[in-house]
Amino acid sequence: MAPRIQEPPWTGSLKWPMLMSQTATQMREMTLDSCSPNSSSFCCRGVLSCSVAAIWSRIFPISVPSPEVDREGHRDSGLEVPKLALSALTSAGSRFQPQLPFAWCTRRGPCAVPTVPGARKTTMAAATLLRATPLFSGLGAGPTSLLQGLLRPLKAPALPLLCRGLAVEAKKTYVRDKPHVNVGTIGHVDHGKTTLTAAITKILAEGGGAKFKKYEEIDNAPEERARGITINAAHVEYSTANRHYAHTDCPGHADYVKNMITGTAPLDGCILVVAANDGPMPQTREHLLLAKQIGVEHVVVYVNKADAVQDSEMVELVELEIRELLTEFGYKGEETPIIVGSALCALEQRDPELGLKSVQKLLDAVDTYIPVPTRDLEKPFLLPVESVYSIPGRGTVVTGTLERGILKKGDECEFLGHSKNIRTVVTGIEMFHKSLERAEAGDNLGALVRGLKREDLRRGLVMAKPGSIQTHQKVEAQVYILSKEEGGRHKPFVSHFMPVMFSLTWDMACRIILPQGKELAMPGEDLKLTLILRQPMILEKGQRFTLRDGNRTIGTGLVTDTPAMTEEDKNIKWS
Repeated sequence: MAPRIQEPPWTGSLKWPMLMSQTATQMREMTLDSCSPNSSSFCCRGVLSCSVAAIWSRIFPISVPSPEVDREGHRDSGLEVPKLALSALTSAGSRFQPQLPFAWCTRRGPCAVPTVPGARKTTMAAATLLRATPLFSGLGAGPTSLLQGLLRPLKAPALPLLCRGLAVEAKKTYVRDKPHVNVGTIGHVDHGKTTLTAAITKILAEGGGAKFKKYEEIDNAPEERARGITINAAHVEYSTANRHYAHTDCPGHADYVKNMITGTAPLDGCILVVAANDGPMPQTREHLLLAKQIGVEHVVVYVNKADAVQDSEMVELVELEIRELLTEFGYKGEETPIIVGSALCALEQRDPELGLKSVQKLLDAVDTYIPVPTRDLEKPFLLPVESVYSIPGRGTVVTGTLERGILKKGDECEFLGHSKNIRTVVTGIEMFHKSLERAEAGDNLGALVRGLKREDLRRGLVMAKPGSIQTHQKVEAQVYILSKEEGGRHKPFVSHFMPVMFSLTWDMACRIILPQGKELAMPGEDLKLTLILRQPMILEKGQRFTLRDGNRTIGTGLVTDTPAMTEEDKNIKWS
């Protein structure tokens, strides 16, 4: 497939693996710092008045695979000009433009000639090596005589050329050759969810089933790195022998349960991570509860940090406690697979029993215990927006998991929620940087939309087929109020209590109206309630939601009806 030209930045110093002959072998390990003048991004599409590539290929026979891929994933198309050559000749050209003019196109202005820091030193090093060869024994030390010494023996013609052009391969196409399943890691903060995610990608990458993602690449936001915790749900892709997975690494910290709800909403199954040295903790319970209420029916458990516990009986006690907890929240505790191991051992390639083999057992358990869900492909498409990005030169991209239906390039769509109603067209679809002509329910995708700015959209909106859904501000629902023991409220509440409702990827303040004749809603009760939202949002019969008050989950429910707003409802004051 033909590459398409891009202009990515050249930054930092690189060591290029130049395979040179004879005296030039000394240059193999040279650090070439001089290709990013003043840290500016540039593309050397300029015209050289002599065939630099021809000269340098005759001086130093260089064997470079074509196309060569550098560390930033850019592919080289056309003639390969070593950075050493560019450094030396740029230095000379920038000082003696009449003899050898250079035209460098930079983002600071057309035809600007950069003065490369340290280029003179590189030039002199090149000249010293060249003088050792019979052909260039008379080469002088100055930049002018260096150029003359290069040109005269070779009798190089003055031919214009494009020097190093950077390109990337056209987007790969996603091939739907395996069943697709959405899974995620949940559990208490610092129990090793992100480390396990990184370990899975590392092990599968060895067999070509994934691209290895380091811990730092998964938690890549500055505040996540600074605090050493996951804040936003992160997504990675991998494949086992039987399935293709989209994996969501959910935050465990109590302050970010809101983001955890967004991450778990589209999951078909979960990997519950529990540290062997801690056992189940508060967020372990809360995550299990939320996963169950959101509709995640299958959980596989990974008891992490087993290398930090010397007593095997301690691990057995943790396993018993986990099974009791699973049963308490409505899961099949006795049947749930529990794998004991250490994600860090797997990452660091030590203690194979606790490291590599434990992660392989976990993947086998996920393959067998979490079933492939039945997707609803018949209904019109619906995609809750999880994130919005602006791609320079392309447009605005919304990401999320397609809840139902089929989405194709060119489909008209509308965004609803948060008092917005915006119509546009889907001009492109990608899934983990692979292009899709057609996305199906369950796919974790990015959709490029026409004519919209990033500020026009936000998380919590729903992208759907025009006219297929409506927003509602009032719903009737069956709600379970969590007891104190389940982490809920300690006290009852009255009518007009105002928690926050979470559903799909949105959250909105709401007002609870108790049934007529009911004065108090007690923790542990199952009630039929009326809820009025501050703004109309996407709510349908059968839709699940969670109620939270501050940092506490207080209830979960299921929408049973969507009645119209009365005049009395419209006059409710929210301030």
